[in-house]
Amino acid sequence: MLIIQFINEQGARQIGVLEQDTVRIIHGYTTTYALAQDAIRKSVGLAALADKSIGTNTASFKAIAADGRLLAPLDHTDDAHTYVTGTGLTHLGSADTRDAMHKKIGGDVETLSDSMKMFRMGVEGGKPAAGEAGVQPEWFYKGDGSIVAASGKDLAMPDFALDGGEEPEVAGLYVIGDDGQPYRVGFAIGNEFSDHVTERQNYLYLAHSKLRVCGLGPALLVGAAPAHIEGTSRIYDVDGKVRWEKAFFSGEQNMSHTIANLEHHHFKYPLFNRAGDVHIHFFGTATLSVADNIVVKEGETFEIDAPQFGPALRNKLAVYKTEVAKVKAL
Repeated sequence: MLIIQFINEQGARQIGVLEQDTVRIIHGYTTTYALAQDAIRKSVGLAALADKSIGTNTASFKAIAADGRLLAPLDHTDDAHTYVTGTGLTHLGSADTRDAMHKKIGGDVETLSDSMKMFRMGVEGGKPAAGEAGVQPEWFYKGDGSIVAASGKDLAMPDFALDGGEEPEVAGLYVIGDDGQPYRVGFAIGNEFSDHVTERQNYLYLAHSKLRVCGLGPALLVGAAPAHIEGTSRIYDVDGKVRWEKAFFSGEQNMSHTIANLEHHHFKYPLFNRAGDVHIHFFGTATLSVADNIVVKEGETFEIDAPQFGPALRNKLAVYKTEVAKVKAL
């Protein structure tokens, strides 16, 4: 089941089940968050509750997208109650891309770069037996709900950024129940979007490189993530022509960690089990255009397409001006 959030022609929020171009409107709920919270409290599956709540009204996905009325597939009324985080070096092949970025050569454990050491740890201990904790992954914080862009919206980067590059990923979407239990609502494709040139200067700049916007959606895939996910990442120039494209792979068959292990190492912290919060957690990638020396320009468009997750995610790169931050003493 694929669920989308959108603004209807009257300007009100709605959610619906997406079936090809038809959106079957879910009645009684105007947000995925409300639907998920009710499913938690009633101890029923999200898909079952959504299916039960579908009415006779429909809408056209193409019309919604063309009008710029898509919303991210999960959000919170208060952006401060959404955590956007992620893990890196989780995908087979990603170590080569990241290590080339750092210009370090692999070898025996004493001579491995930090990236290769982390990747090796994941390969050796990232898939523990069910119910057990494996090795910790690389982890980072991106921001709160204010940084999440729906499909069709710009990805705006600050003018001090040295790069704005895509990262085609699968994200887990979660709501924390009243009892502090994390509940996975589903999965969505995303563009985790980072400043790879800043990161390349020094790996300790990773945190700075990740404090950027991200794209998410359009659709929420309810249920388990496919074990093998294959998609295509593209960059379109300002005239709409493809100037770079590459296949990307995700799902546990293509990862050095299980999703359960990545979830454990995020939600093991009490901070991330606060009732009512939303979490968007990116699981990593192995495909980056920057590895092919691509520099994305303002006005160009990113496209992340994985058919199992419904329509493609599209976002245009924009740049906003900044000033030197000034603090006033009281």
